[in-house]
Amino acid sequence: MVERKGIGHPDTICDQIAEEVSVELCKYYLEEFGTILHHNIDKALLVGGQAKPKFKGGKITQPIELFIAGRATLKAQGKTVPIDEIVQKTAKDWLKKHLRFLDIEKDIRIFPKIREGSPELVELFQRFSTGEIPLANDTSFGVGFYPPSSLEKKVLEIENLLNNTKTKDKFPFIGEDIKVMGLKEGKSTQFTIAIAMVDRFMLHIEDYQSKISSIKHFLSTSLELKEAEININTADDYKKESVYLTVSGTSAENGDDGQVGRGNRINGLITPYRPMSLEATAGKNPISHVGKIYNYFAFELSKEICQLGFADTAQVFIVSKIGMPITEPTILEIKLDHRNASNEDIQKLARKKLEELPQIWKKILNAPNPFEPFGN
Repeated sequence: MVERKGIGHPDTICDQIAEEVSVELCKYYLEEFGTILHHNIDKALLVGGQAKPKFKGGKITQPIELFIAGRATLKAQGKTVPIDEIVQKTAKDWLKKHLRFLDIEKDIRIFPKIREGSPELVELFQRFSTGEIPLANDTSFGVGFYPPSSLEKKVLEIENLLNNTKTKDKFPFIGEDIKVMGLKEGKSTQFTIAIAMVDRFMLHIEDYQSKISSIKHFLSTSLELKEAEININTADDYKKESVYLTVSGTSAENGDDGQVGRGNRINGLITPYRPMSLEATAGKNPISHVGKIYNYFAFELSKEICQLGFADTAQVFIVSKIGMPITEPTILEIKLDHRNASNEDIQKLARKKLEELPQIWKKILNAPNPFEPFGN
């Protein structure tokens, strides 16, 4: 079984905005102070609003509320960091870009709750600005695996296709809040998909039903899923006309709340049959927070092992100890299937990747979407 929560799911909204705030704050620190300062903007809670969707178009009656909390350096070199303004602008820019039918000024309220960090964690972080190897600011672990299975690939492909710009041009009634659950049992494969349908494009119940059928046909033919069972919006009751309609294309307007860390893992998926971390990586600083960078490291090392032909599959497990250099984990374990390289070659690669850890922040800041390594 494999699950993915799409870009408009309330949990994904929280993850993405928390991460985007961290990225923008890093850029601000670099521009104003020449270095990234201590921060962790890794808590966000979305409180769903109230809405009255209906065929041909309804309305949102009570706005969504988004609380963004964390710790950051708010003063440096005699300057005050405009943290609330950074959070507000970053969140609104992200929402405008990704949720087509949400009125950003009327239908959502954003509440920044950023405070100063604890002195001991700030002190651990300060080695970075002097060019020294950062010290781990937590005792945590990271896990990664590669390559993705055929089911994992298909779950990603389905959500990516449904939220693709060209698909939205063809089917504008598909909202951004899409959740895909893939299940493979023997030779049987099924996908259960929840799609927040946009009410203004629906004339009546028969039109809604027809549009659901058109999505099924599109998926089946576009992704070669003719042998798979595809179910969409299975809670719908056509006789009672009780169906998954939304005004804005996201259940956040009425049916669901969201929180950082409850959605996709660092690889863009939820994979209970694979090694997983429950760490909420979004919004954590990319310099010394091992809860974030060790998960990136584990994914990158497992991927590189396979791409170099050292093994067919790889799993990586790495544990930190707070206060120790991030390049010196307590343990690093690598599990391989069909290994084609010596222990010496694999250890050499692992050491090389560890030495690169103090620079991993550059990849995270410059990635188009750091939460999509399987999809890139």
